[in-house]
Amino acid sequence: MPVYLGRFSYTSESVKAMVSNPQDRGRAAAEAAESLGGKLIGFWFSFGEFDGAFLVEAPDNTAAAALSMLVGGSGALSKLETTVLLTMDEAQDAMRKAAAASYRPPA
Repeated sequence: MPVYLGRFSYTSESVKAMVSNPQDRGRAAAEAAESLGGKLIGFWFSFGEFDGAFLVEAPDNTAAAALSMLVGGSGALSKLETTVLLTMDEAQDAMRKAAAASYRPPA
């Protein structure tokens, strides 16, 4: 199954709720992924631009987009970014296709 990297930030209301009532949000993320035929690989809180990150396997881009819509539309997040990850075989296939393609850069 394809693997996706997600990075997210919570709203201030969500942070306040978690501080008042600490909870395992990874469990909620796993349930959401499973409801769409996927599997949560990992879920982490982080410092910096985003409050956390996750890796999820999903059957296809449509399921990954549905997961983003489901969670992003909940109002719990202020920012959500999802990136499809390529396997090394897929990356090498892309390299071979790029080598065989043509492109004319701006002059």
